[in-house]
Amino acid sequence: VQLQASGGGLVQPGGSLTLSCEATGFTLEYYPIAWFRQAPGKEREGVSCISSSEGTIYYQTSVQGRFTISRDNVKNTVFLQMTSLKPEDTALYYCATSHSGYGCFDIPREYDYRGPGTQVTVSS
Repeated sequence: VQLQASGGGLVQPGGSLTLSCEATGFTLEYYPIAWFRQAPGKEREGVSCISSSEGTIYYQTSVQGRFTISRDNVKNTVFLQMTSLKPEDTALYYCATSHSGYGCFDIPREYDYRGPGTQVTVSS
């Protein structure tokens, strides 16, 4: 079981990036997939999550309306489209999942599998 996050980079304020989280070894539509981030000196925080089966979506308040999470079951990949990026969005972004029954709100602390992070830097 592996998750591979990619798509980070350096972008100016107001710019856009799309992160990808590709799963291998399991079918991700059957499990919740969460994105969380961690910036130096700050606590880890959940960003967005898509639940299994029905695909219920959750967003952290600060990214609501700017970020969009989606899932491509054919590609076995979850995407996080980020627009109107702000300097405070700068962080290492991770995708993770729980195969132990934890839901979206718990995954940032209780994940079973997590991909390596992808760095997002928003700066002029």
